[in-house]
Amino acid sequence: MDILKQAAFVLKMNVRALRHRLGTSLVVIIGIAGVVAVLISVLAMAAGLVKTLETSARDDRVVVVRNGATDETSSMLTRDTATTAMDAPGVKRDPSGNPIASAEAIVVASLPVAGDDTEAQVSIRGIGPNALTLRPEIRITEGRMFQSGLNELIVGERAGSRFQGLQVGDRPTVGGRNWIVVGTFASRSSHDSSLLTDAETLMSAFAKNEYQSLTVQLESPQAIDSYRESLRQASSLPVEVFAERDFFARQSKTLNSVLQVIAYVVGGIMAFGAVFAALNIMYSAVSARSVEIATLRGIGYGPDAMVIAVMVETLALALIGGIVGAALSWLAFNGYNLSTVSGSGAQLVFELAVTPKIVVIGVAWACVIGLLGGSFPALQAARLPVVVAIRSS
Repeated sequence: MDILKQAAFVLKMNVRALRHRLGTSLVVIIGIAGVVAVLISVLAMAAGLVKTLETSARDDRVVVVRNGATDETSSMLTRDTATTAMDAPGVKRDPSGNPIASAEAIVVASLPVAGDDTEAQVSIRGIGPNALTLRPEIRITEGRMFQSGLNELIVGERAGSRFQGLQVGDRPTVGGRNWIVVGTFASRSSHDSSLLTDAETLMSAFAKNEYQSLTVQLESPQAIDSYRESLRQASSLPVEVFAERDFFARQSKTLNSVLQVIAYVVGGIMAFGAVFAALNIMYSAVSARSVEIATLRGIGYGPDAMVIAVMVETLALALIGGIVGAALSWLAFNGYNLSTVSGSGAQLVFELAVTPKIVVIGVAWACVIGLLGGSFPALQAARLPVVVAIRSS
């Protein structure tokens, strides 16, 4: 008899017997579903963080920071440096001839958290007059844009939901000054976790005389190298130029790496337990059907058919567990808002992202657990001596 037909027949018998061991089968499914759910949830944090930061980036924009700075808050650019960098060749200009660029100052302030008695830090970014042309993804959703020279703020939607007193018309006290919230904006980027105002007004309020960074739109993505070289030749400018996408990737690299390690270490520990659960259950199933297996062996069924049948059964249970775990993760975590501390020390709010790639990773882990959990019981079934099995009954 063909080995595949033999395996299919044995598998059919195993499936019929599942109703008698539904409880033990559910243990395998639930255990593997838990492993997959935890793994996917942590990987979704990393994916959501990267997605939020990458959404902030465009290929024709660059970020200029002081040479050696690890992030914006550790950078300082003088006014002369910012002006020279904005006037360099390759910078795109608006119809009025002004460079599409924004020299920006950043401060971190503590504000009360909504629905809580605690305070958390929020980033306040001072931007230049051409910032909305530079970043068309920022859209005013309520109220209006702030006016230069006035203590006015616009608030990202995520920051507005995270902190108290940041609705349109509210007057928070920041840096010893009273400010007024005149608008709310959305951008689906990291800026949604911050407050925006006029750079010169912010610097005056906090007695600052230097910017933290400069963001510039170039004439094309291909102009980055020539722009970087032009600033390098200006020896008086101790600056580094990063493609915006690379800059944000560097900001997320450390936290992303930590989350990846946590996901695989915790997932690995849980997977180890799930493998042993599957081993015990499948060993018990093989032992309970020893006479049945021996009878099949006695009438000509080969050991390979036994191995295939047991492995397919275990893989099927693992696959069901993987799909259940992935579905639960998607329902519970996809789009869920989470806050963490950004490189500036301020709160960064982002959405968890359960991507197709992460789902595939989770289901693949489930299948590996199934393979490991079913391999030894399958070999036991194949090697089961016919005479011993019948006598043991």
